Amino acid sequence: MSRHTVFSFARSTTVAALFGLSVGSVLAQPVQVSNAWVRTTVAGQQSTGAFMALTAPSAMKLVGVSTPAAGIAEVHEMKMDGDIMRMREIVQLELPAGQTVKLQPGGLHVMLMDLKQPFAKNTSVPFTLHFKDAKGVDSQLNLNLPVAAVAPVRVKK
Repeated sequence: MSRHTVFSFARSTTVAALFGLSVGSVLAQPVQVSNAWVRTTVAGQQSTGAFMALTAPSAMKLVGVSTPAAGIAEVHEMKMDGDIMRMREIVQLELPAGQTVKLQPGGLHVMLMDLKQPFAKNTSVPFTLHFKDAKGVDSQLNLNLPVAAVAPVRVKK
């Protein structure tokens, strides 16, 4: 086994552990999730964002997000409209086959509103992502996203 293979397996195992999943269940999921995190909050703050990269092996749609940690969880898009940055809900997010769709600060993201409690660094937030495939079959993916003040540092290959 090459050093690269060992590193890739170790990284996949670490990501799976962060999400509260086994490596076997990660491989069986309809969509691969990477670089996922939720931004920390301060006392009294009622909203925050969650970010991640989603890669589907076949065309799918992200049709919903839910978490017991917030009253409202929606996929949002931020776009410039002239000189004004606008944010709007995306009801269905297209996930083209084999392409990574990034949810990141300043662009597509999960908006969490009516928070039930502050989100502290080094804790996690349970999430369920809801998908629909090209045949209309629904699936879901349960995750535990780490809470951080800034995006986790990624190791480049």
